[in-house]
Amino acid sequence: MLEQLEIARKRVARQYILGYSLMCLGMILTVIFFSLHLFGIGLTLFFLCPFVGFVILLLVDDKEKQYKLDFKQNVIANIVEGDDSNLQIDPNSGIGPRDFVESFLFSKKPDLYKTEDLVYGQIGKTTVHFAEVGAQFVYEGNANQIFNGILFCASFNKHFGGLTLVRPRPYTNSLSRWINQNLLTNNKVVDLENADFNRIFFTQASDQVEARYILTPSLMEKLLELNQYANSTISISFIWSNVYIAFPLNHNYFEAPIFKSLLNADVLEKDLNMLRLMRHVVEELDLNTRIWTKD
Repeated sequence: MLEQLEIARKRVARQYILGYSLMCLGMILTVIFFSLHLFGIGLTLFFLCPFVGFVILLLVDDKEKQYKLDFKQNVIANIVEGDDSNLQIDPNSGIGPRDFVESFLFSKKPDLYKTEDLVYGQIGKTTVHFAEVGAQFVYEGNANQIFNGILFCASFNKHFGGLTLVRPRPYTNSLSRWINQNLLTNNKVVDLENADFNRIFFTQASDQVEARYILTPSLMEKLLELNQYANSTISISFIWSNVYIAFPLNHNYFEAPIFKSLLNADVLEKDLNMLRLMRHVVEELDLNTRIWTKD
């Protein structure tokens, strides 16, 4: 399969190179002929070469989309389904805005929202789904980033009825007001025993006893370890008997390269590392241990 996709990749790459080369060549030849006072030829090349190049780029767009879709549906799908987990990928789906808002990880509702590459299924006994998400809000005509990365959700191994929220420091009261308005609860600061955890995270919960029941010393250590894998501090919420984790990441995963060979050994390295991280979440948080009140 990789060999067939590599042939398709080369075709797409050649068309891109040809299209952009014609556009650049037109500009260069126009300058040359204008300097020789051959204005008629210069003007012809000024319009003709970029136009042909633009048409070539326009025609390659559908081929590129099909190549990238084939890559996800065949190569990435085989990787996702190839281990001992029961996972599937849907390149055209993601995590909806409602799920994003109801995670209570973000203080603003998105005005601009993009999500793709939903991975869903089970790892062991744990039901999970995660996807790439890009969310922005618009203020005074400018788009401002809320989140860009992987939003992960899994069924937690303990029942709970309220909200426990773990957010990066420094913390602002805007999120507290937003939570109180939406949940209509009196969320209070939870001062936990782990000093390193308190230094990095700000914890708030609707039920102090429940928060301590969830955030055991062991779990806090594991969250600190998971935090090392993200580009900036992760956010975690425990609600609806699920755990949501927002991993801020810059890389666009599961995308087929255009100008790099698919046969390179490291072409899938970042994708594989991300999938290992999601499995690592389940393992580190011990989500497959059903010793409390879940079966």
